[in-house]
Amino acid sequence: MDIVAQWVRVSWTKQSRGGHHAARRNALPTAFTLPQHHAPLTHEVTMHEHDGFQPVISLHHGTPSCDAVQLSHTEDQVRVELIPTAWGMPRRHRRPPAVRLPRGQWLRWQINYRFTHHCTGDWLYRLDTLNIAHGPVPVDVFLTEPHQSIDERAYLR
Repeated sequence: MDIVAQWVRVSWTKQSRGGHHAARRNALPTAFTLPQHHAPLTHEVTMHEHDGFQPVISLHHGTPSCDAVQLSHTEDQVRVELIPTAWGMPRRHRRPPAVRLPRGQWLRWQINYRFTHHCTGDWLYRLDTLNIAHGPVPVDVFLTEPHQSIDERAYLR
């Protein structure tokens, strides 16, 4: 598949829920420039509160994990469906349908979660942004306006 994907994942605790910490977290980018690449490629950028939200980058030559994104090729389109993690809250019983992504277009899909820390019981939060393109794209493609976008962000308490 001629897919280029970029996951941008931001995680934080209640320390970054309000005030200037939240403003800093909310100002973090939802997209980055891609490295020089050949499709298929998955570019992951994670930013954690405990690291001062410094971007940590990893590359995987291939499509995103099928546990996180369902991809299927139909004619000249790719069907994209984000799969929410089973461990995150709130549960999403009504979800948007899969998106058909024509060649040369890209999609931004955002979803957020609240997790319970297994040792302390404290809540942890995460915002996942999937930027995904079908076909050859320039390295700055995800810095432009997406052709399609889905926002599944929910109120996290």
